[in-house]
Amino acid sequence: MQRFADITKTLIMTGNILRAKRCLERAEDIFNKGTDEIKNAVTNVYVFSVSSFMELHKCSIRDLFPVSLKAEYRKLTIASSK
Repeated sequence: MQRFADITKTLIMTGNILRAKRCLERAEDIFNKGTDEIKNAVTNVYVFSVSSFMELHKCSIRDLFPVSLKAEYRKLTIASSK
């Protein structure tokens, strides 16, 4: 998942937003079809890594994250603010 997150971040950095969105959609698909262990990896590695990068670089998460990943991102931000 970390390697996939790194690829997604590289695509965002180079301005290849369409391909980055496809990666995010693929991660969403993996999350939705995966086991609990896979979902945990997607959330704690992929979503955390990509969202941290996007926040650092002031990218709009709202526009890029698919529905399920956006919900997982919200859970991560709520958990980190407690």
